[in-house]
Amino acid sequence: MSRMPRRRHAGFTLIEIMAVVLIIGLLGGIVGAVVFSQVDKARVNTARTQIKQLESALEFYRLDNARYPTTEQGLQSLVQKPSGDPQPRNYRPEGYLQGGKVPLDPWGEEYQYLSPGEHNNYSFDLWSFGADSKPGGTDNDADVGNWASDETGRG
Repeated sequence: MSRMPRRRHAGFTLIEIMAVVLIIGLLGGIVGAVVFSQVDKARVNTARTQIKQLESALEFYRLDNARYPTTEQGLQSLVQKPSGDPQPRNYRPEGYLQGGKVPLDPWGEEYQYLSPGEHNNYSFDLWSFGADSKPGGTDNDADVGNWASDETGRG
């Protein structure tokens, strides 16, 4: 009788599988952190871009009407003729923003508007409270405003 050598079954041991799962988990954590930080940066950049667009619309409003909307008239005056004083002289029937509505900031909140403004000699202040929806803050919670002079555009 001839005996055939026993074959070892091909496969992975439990320890090998656990090591692979651990490595995949670590890589996922690193990639996830990088992706989420990029999402936060994208929101800040979106807020800065929207603020620039709103600034342009406010400038067109001023060119047509010789003044910016008051704080009480607010940004809504860019899409609907304000009824309170001072009345705009040459309000465009189509308004000053495409789409007929004032955009929300990237965190789903309304932009803040103050006229006359208090920062950097602007005639108005325009800002978002950032991720925490509260004044001030740091990092992702920092305000993003038109008076910011640093590279990040944060106020």
